[in-house]
Amino acid sequence: MVKKYILGLVLTLATSISYGQIVINEIDSDTPGTDTKEFVELKTATPNFPLDGYVLVFFNGNTSSASTGNKSYFAISLNGVVTDANGLALIGNELVAPVPAKVFGNASIQNGPDAVAVYQGAYADFPLGTLATTTNLITALGHGTHTGDEMAALLVLLGNPPYAKEGTTTTLSQANSIQRKPDGTYEAKAPTPGANNDGSGITFNGVTISVPANLYNEGDSFPITFTTQTAVSSPLTFTFSLNNETFDTADFTGNTIVTIPAGSTTFTSTIQLVDDTFDEGDELLKIKFGTLPFGFIRMNDNVEIQVVDNDFTTSPWGTPLNPTYGNVANTIPAGYYDSLNGKSGTQLKQAVQDIIANPAVVRAHNYGDIVEILKKADQSPLNSNQVWLMYKEVPRAKYLYQGDESSSTGRWNREHIYPQSRGGYAGGTSSTADGFDIWVSSSADSLAHGHADAHHLRAEDGPENSSRNNKDYGLSDYNGFAGNLGSWKGDVARAVFYMAVRYNGLQVVEGNPADATVGQLGDLTTLLQWNTMDPADDFEMNRNNYIQTWQKNRNPFIDHPELASYIWGANAGQVYNLSTDNFDELKLALYPNPAKNMITIAGINADATIEIYNVSGQKVMTNNFNGTTSIPLNLTSGVYIGRITSEGRTSVKKIVIQ
Repeated sequence: MVKKYILGLVLTLATSISYGQIVINEIDSDTPGTDTKEFVELKTATPNFPLDGYVLVFFNGNTSSASTGNKSYFAISLNGVVTDANGLALIGNELVAPVPAKVFGNASIQNGPDAVAVYQGAYADFPLGTLATTTNLITALGHGTHTGDEMAALLVLLGNPPYAKEGTTTTLSQANSIQRKPDGTYEAKAPTPGANNDGSGITFNGVTISVPANLYNEGDSFPITFTTQTAVSSPLTFTFSLNNETFDTADFTGNTIVTIPAGSTTFTSTIQLVDDTFDEGDELLKIKFGTLPFGFIRMNDNVEIQVVDNDFTTSPWGTPLNPTYGNVANTIPAGYYDSLNGKSGTQLKQAVQDIIANPAVVRAHNYGDIVEILKKADQSPLNSNQVWLMYKEVPRAKYLYQGDESSSTGRWNREHIYPQSRGGYAGGTSSTADGFDIWVSSSADSLAHGHADAHHLRAEDGPENSSRNNKDYGLSDYNGFAGNLGSWKGDVARAVFYMAVRYNGLQVVEGNPADATVGQLGDLTTLLQWNTMDPADDFEMNRNNYIQTWQKNRNPFIDHPELASYIWGANAGQVYNLSTDNFDELKLALYPNPAKNMITIAGINADATIEIYNVSGQKVMTNNFNGTTSIPLNLTSGVYIGRITSEGRTSVKKIVIQ
């Protein structure tokens, strides 16, 4: 009965929401490939209608989960959007043509069965997980692809709006959009973004920017061609710009005024990139339209070209593979950790959380901002134009960020150390960067903000990120690719410890829980070992300092790695004091390295201990000594980590056995 009732709505019922205000004119949620051309088109009876004070909200129709079913999973403020001369406003992905009035990240719209609605109100009225309601509802539409059933409960909550599917097969649902007909019902047919569904109204002449390539070196030249869909009846003149962040008019020469002659469709300008001697880093220029005359629309915009700088700088500290200690001063605010003194057990853990999740101080940014944060936080000390890839233990050019490219091979992306699916915060923040000055306050209960918490996000090789997936660490799960040197293991441990304290609902546990387990990640024993064998180095301290400038909090397990032992490890339950710090660097000489069956340690004149670990984190040897000492090695060929401790100070060295 429910199905027949809803089907009747689809075929015969005109929407009950006032067409004179706003209606959902078209939606395309299922597009070919990786969903890079999703859009929603709104229509008003009055052209040039401002949509300030309205919000576009997407609801999940899957009721198998009580925590997400019939609740919002995405919302977009429509402030600043104005419908065009046909009364249309397009909201969509960056690759949608013509250019949307507001852009959102790729694959943001669920295929369905779900619903989309327009409300009068503010973006803040619809936080993630808001239950569908008719309060202040302007218009709504249920939508789906060829699979799934009508979601009756969600439609009822939205006042029984129409429901339609994009097709009857996968091919059809990807080829079609759902479009409103004049009688208020909906049908599936080929998408018509930016135009009336019936072909009526004003027909705009679209202008497209094209370039031969999207990567050039300083000193290169390249052509930019502007092409209209139809020949212009009179000369078309407009301007364009290339400026973006640090790339400005000093970085190029060339004509930025376009004139397409009457009767023609194209104009080409040649741009010369300036080869200067400044270390500006690899830069991204954006080809952007100026104002187009009435009757013309942008089919694309903000076309990106990567400009590779042949000048770069190095940093006075080592990579995680060849770490240094003590070269980067911490930027810990005075008294930041004082409240930890004298506490133990659960009180100590709570005191740490009170610092790093203080809603009066801590800021949350979004997933889009993480790309820019990582370009600085994970910058390779060997080349300022590269990032350091954690698991792969190699640098990679910053401009090779994966972005919307379908293949991740040879590129880098954002790796969640505490996986998204394991943390329960997948998609919790926007993928559209909004910069340093846009943020919201965050608390221990703001689990969605874990999606974009930079303290557990690292630059990583695309395929290796996929291999890592959502596995636990150590034991029989993830230990890195074969032959890795383990330079990332302490970093991982301290990031997991941070997440397990920063957010309520996240834990680090013993063993290897199922990879689908939400809120738990293992293996605690392994991570405690990794924290010891790979102590925090200058690279980690530098990123901790930089992330603090954005988020206004620090990872305390980088500043004080021994905290992990007092919360989970051998010192659990003991009273903690900041003076307890065994991670100051110990100065010494270790040779020969590579070694065969003997290694000499010099520069220590007190009782000392050397612990040697293999790359899996297992301790394979311990030796006590005093003064310059030659220590026999009965180890197989390979790479090891030596941790030498004396008088409360520690030095960690990579040891190669031939």
